[in-house]
Amino acid sequence: MGREPFGKTPKGEPVHRIAISNGNLSAWILTYGAAVQDLRLEEHPFPLVLGFPELESYLQHSLYFGAIVGRYANRIAGGKFVIEGERFQADTNDNGNTLHGGRDGLDRQVWAVRLCGEDFVTLSVENISGTMGFSGTLSVTCTYRITSSSALRVEIEATTDRTTLCNIASHCYFNLENGGAGDILDHRLQIAAQAYTPVNTFNIPTGAVLPVKDTRFDFFLPRTIRDASGNGSYDHNFCLVAARGTFRQAAWVQSERSGIEMEVWTTEPGVQLFTGDAEPPSAAGLDGVRYQRFSGFCLEPQVWPDSPNHPYFPQAILRPEERYHQHSEYRFHLPRDG
Repeated sequence: MGREPFGKTPKGEPVHRIAISNGNLSAWILTYGAAVQDLRLEEHPFPLVLGFPELESYLQHSLYFGAIVGRYANRIAGGKFVIEGERFQADTNDNGNTLHGGRDGLDRQVWAVRLCGEDFVTLSVENISGTMGFSGTLSVTCTYRITSSSALRVEIEATTDRTTLCNIASHCYFNLENGGAGDILDHRLQIAAQAYTPVNTFNIPTGAVLPVKDTRFDFFLPRTIRDASGNGSYDHNFCLVAARGTFRQAAWVQSERSGIEMEVWTTEPGVQLFTGDAEPPSAAGLDGVRYQRFSGFCLEPQVWPDSPNHPYFPQAILRPEERYHQHSEYRFHLPRDG
């Protein structure tokens, strides 16, 4: 385990980078946004995630690279929601809607290091009541642990002093082939979902829950991210189950060129597939790579987007007597022999 300075925020807050490892998997975690800054397998010459080599690029480019996002991951239509009869207005930072908790969400906070060891680090942050329009002070901890079986385990816990929304997600961009030098459209993907939530032009769910069968959203059997028409642009929620709870496999991805596979396991009811179809940053990424559109994909375990405005969606309400607990894992496998 190593801990080193990684710069300071405009407010003068020091940011650190913590190294954790176990076996052939190593990660570097930032206290800024509790972000996975780098992730590597010894036998693979490229990083498995997109990231930046210096803090300034994280401050200048709001791409959520590797960050923990919330307190409500994904979008809330108009930033408006009702809790126990009280109306709230959250910060609208995305086409008039709230995205990932607003412009000053968990990804923009400096987290404190609570515990650390060779293979794990626990970070914490307090999201004060009223921040970005959300009720209640939310106390959050995130533990990253690398297991002996080459998995990055992410455990997020939270408590509140007032009933609030709590939907937190890991926002890593993965590329299992070349560290982002090329696109991820030929990665093979399988998602254990038979339904998805269609969206409008601002990526807000329409309220429908539709079957994936016979659509471009059908990843129930493995296929390339690029569909038959050549389109690989996705920013959609896939419906795994109807409620948070049981730890299960949500997705599988493979780069055929490198042979590396990744499994995603989670307790969350949905997983957001985002294929990086956005304006790329002007700053160079890890190893000096210039990222382009589709350089990385995200598989973000979470509650379905805009759930406060769709009562039949899985809900993200957290009460003072409850404890939020998310367990997600990214399990990596090297090319199989033969």
